[in-house]
Amino acid sequence: MRRLLFSLLLLAAVLCGCSQEQKYVIGFYNVENLFDTSDDPLKDDDEFLPEGRNHWTQDKYEEKLGNIAHVIRAMKDENGAFHTLLGVAEVENRKVLEDLVAQEEIASAGYGIVHHEGPDGRGIDVALLYRPDQFELLESESIPYTFEGTEVQVSLSPEEQQAFRTRDILMVRGLLDGEQFAVYVAHLPSRSGGKGGDLRSVGAEIIYRHSEEMMEKYPGIKIVVMGDMNDNPTDESMKVWLHAEGDIAGVTSQEVYFSPFEEMFKDGYGSLSYRGEWNIYDLILVNYSLAAAPDGGLKICETADGYYGQVFKRPFLTQQDGKYKGTPFRSFSYGEFIGGYSDHYPTYVVIK
Repeated sequence: MRRLLFSLLLLAAVLCGCSQEQKYVIGFYNVENLFDTSDDPLKDDDEFLPEGRNHWTQDKYEEKLGNIAHVIRAMKDENGAFHTLLGVAEVENRKVLEDLVAQEEIASAGYGIVHHEGPDGRGIDVALLYRPDQFELLESESIPYTFEGTEVQVSLSPEEQQAFRTRDILMVRGLLDGEQFAVYVAHLPSRSGGKGGDLRSVGAEIIYRHSEEMMEKYPGIKIVVMGDMNDNPTDESMKVWLHAEGDIAGVTSQEVYFSPFEEMFKDGYGSLSYRGEWNIYDLILVNYSLAAAPDGGLKICETADGYYGQVFKRPFLTQQDGKYKGTPFRSFSYGEFIGGYSDHYPTYVVIK
């Protein structure tokens, strides 16, 4: 009987594509305006002060930290392990990240932090949390968003390009399970104010060109690109400028990224809702070396529901009533803190 039970458990692990001992969870989460309550004279953070528009107090800040930590812990409970790598967006500074990883629910993960101050006008950055027991950090770089050398047809005038400011792109390189591994974390220009897709295409182009150099310098390196792209996986920035392919069988060369969330988006899944329409802006893509690795190497794996990506959508993360019923339970509504988590659901992939 014991032998039969063991065989069934082994078969289940094989069908899921990842055994408990082998898998690494890699995810992304836009945490929606994680600001502290202190005034930074170099940033436009006035609305996140006690006397600001959001009346941002220490109690609210601590509740927000606890909420985000609870989400990370819930994903750990579902996967059986904390994320090995977790990219985050809309964080003000390193202090808020230190406060986050110290939260009781996730402190045992022992997360390290990679963060660089960027030039965004609102003062929000991207960052990477990593588990030092699984990922050996070798280097990081803050890649500036620039129009220099772009092949994208840009709508901004040269003067407007010179004045344009947005988040830098974070690159982190290290060793995962002894293999060269790089992660890009991005928060591409938003759609607010009528910003065109050309601006996001420029950001995708920057990532792609840098990753090409990385693959040339470190042959066989495994690469993950993640972030709030403010575009869906079928948009031009991803399909044309990041060379993304939604069918893993179509990833046949180093020139193409596998886009796990494209199929999910076409099937109606979403990580955020805007004006009644679901989008997946919170994307994770992997290069050829992760999509088509030979046996014995780190490789993205299919989960039990047949997809290669996951949107972590749970009832406690979802608005249960009112005008926005069924959408992510956000932290802020019309300048008021309503006690939620984020206006985005987190996403993740699993590699083995």
